[in-house]
Amino acid sequence: MSTQWQTFKSKVEHCLCPPGDGVFTVNTAKERKAALRNKLYGQEDNVEPLWRDSLETLSQSPYKAVTLGISSDCGGGILRGANWGPLFLRSTLIDQQPQAKSFDLGDVRVIPHLLHDKYLNDATISNCQKALYDNPNSEYYVSPLSITEDVCDSFYATFTDKGIFGIGGDHSISYPLTKAYLKAKREQGKRTAIIHFDAHTDLLVERLGIDLCFGSWCTHILEFLPAPHHLIQFGIRSSGKPKAHWESTFGIKQHWAHEIIERGAQDVASEVIAQLKADNVDELYVSFDIDALDEEFASATGTPEGNGLTPKHALDILVALADEFPITGADMMEIAPFTDSSLVGQSSSETTLREGAKISAFLINAMNR
Repeated sequence: MSTQWQTFKSKVEHCLCPPGDGVFTVNTAKERKAALRNKLYGQEDNVEPLWRDSLETLSQSPYKAVTLGISSDCGGGILRGANWGPLFLRSTLIDQQPQAKSFDLGDVRVIPHLLHDKYLNDATISNCQKALYDNPNSEYYVSPLSITEDVCDSFYATFTDKGIFGIGGDHSISYPLTKAYLKAKREQGKRTAIIHFDAHTDLLVERLGIDLCFGSWCTHILEFLPAPHHLIQFGIRSSGKPKAHWESTFGIKQHWAHEIIERGAQDVASEVIAQLKADNVDELYVSFDIDALDEEFASATGTPEGNGLTPKHALDILVALADEFPITGADMMEIAPFTDSSLVGQSSSETTLREGAKISAFLINAMNR
């Protein structure tokens, strides 16, 4: 085996853990973890050796989509709970969308108080390296955003024909996922675009002094795109500033929720396809915040919003885009299964998970093409 593969495999074995185990907990939702383990491995206990053995088959996997769970909501800031998204969404995909197949790489090992290593002093990093790796001088990162970027960098260097389907977690996680993807595609000479579904722009420069969080990640990946307008946002409706401000300030392109509802998803999709073709875009990455959907369909999230897209709106746009361009990376963010913040009582976490699984399944299948 190549040295590159061995380095990647060693990094995965240190920095990741079996699917669903990314939330560091003792008893909470223990039965949920057990159920997922049974679905994936046919047993509840002693699954780590089975997961490690499965890593040997990654290069032979027929699936281009590789699932990575990042069970962190430290980069959020309204209602927490999206750290449970990877476990619950996996189970829902297995039960409701069994045709959506991917290789499951596992979960990032998450210390729930951490976000990015650059915010930590040396003593804290050393303590956390001892906790995660039993080595206070480990070569590996300790925070979820840092670990995710490092693992994804190595993944794309090792597997140029596969892509990561990330499951969060809060939307700060899309920063390392998209950054690693964009760097790799640039190295391959590919022109890319980010298709971003969200109720919010996520275009803050910083929030309360923190530059990498759920409300700012888009700002900080713009430099890695071929051009700023290769970030195309759908479903925006909760913003303190008008569309013209965001487009003129950052040079990005937005299609607000009311425009999609009024004009129709197909019309908007056609406009976007024309833009992407004119820009000679080769491949797409789709980042989907579940709150892009109206709160009727997605209330189990940190910031549910009314007047949003229906699942059909979202899928109509995605189907149209996938018919014209390869989707080679994607993520599903901000599903918080234990949180149902609907004020009208018309929705539930089950509804949110069902709709999130439908869209996730489409993205996984599109990546496998």
